[in-house]
Amino acid sequence: MILRFFGKAEEAIISLLLVAMTLLVFWEVILRFGFGTGVSWGQEATLHLSAWFVLFGVSYGLKVGAHIGVDAFVQLFPPIGQRILTGVAILLSLVYCGLFIYGAWVYLEKMHMIGIDLEDIPVQTWIAHSILLVGLVMLSLRLLGLLWRVIRGQATGFHKVDEAQESMQLAKTLREEFSTDAGAAPHADPNAREGGAKP
Repeated sequence: MILRFFGKAEEAIISLLLVAMTLLVFWEVILRFGFGTGVSWGQEATLHLSAWFVLFGVSYGLKVGAHIGVDAFVQLFPPIGQRILTGVAILLSLVYCGLFIYGAWVYLEKMHMIGIDLEDIPVQTWIAHSILLVGLVMLSLRLLGLLWRVIRGQATGFHKVDEAQESMQLAKTLREEFSTDAGAAPHADPNAREGGAKP
């Protein structure tokens, strides 16, 4: 129940960030090219919205298999070997996340002590940049969840989308739709010509 709520909240936040960023950029374009003006905080707000969107999306991408993965070597091993290699990869990823979390904590602590605001928006820098810590913590939690599933034998690797299989499925769907449309179309009269019926 808690994980489901967390997943729904994550999707909602990502959607809101994307919509807000899109609308802000659209409004800026209208003001700039239509009226020769703009808002002073537009560029900075867009920059921070995109940063929040990307760093929220890193964790979500791991959940839905949106990250690029090269697993040709891993697939050569039996399931137990795949689990071991995946476990090593997850542990290395957790070390990477840990280094960034530590660095983000030090940076945000210093920004909090200094207490400066963003250049154009009256928001303290440490609040605006806190997604550095939040995003990496969320990614670490996803990695820990995957590690637990690998240990229990519920997964052998990172969740990924097979683009080749998706392309083949899409081609099959298009062929079926084309066949259905062609079958529903009326058959042409073999005696008909471009200029009218055969004399």
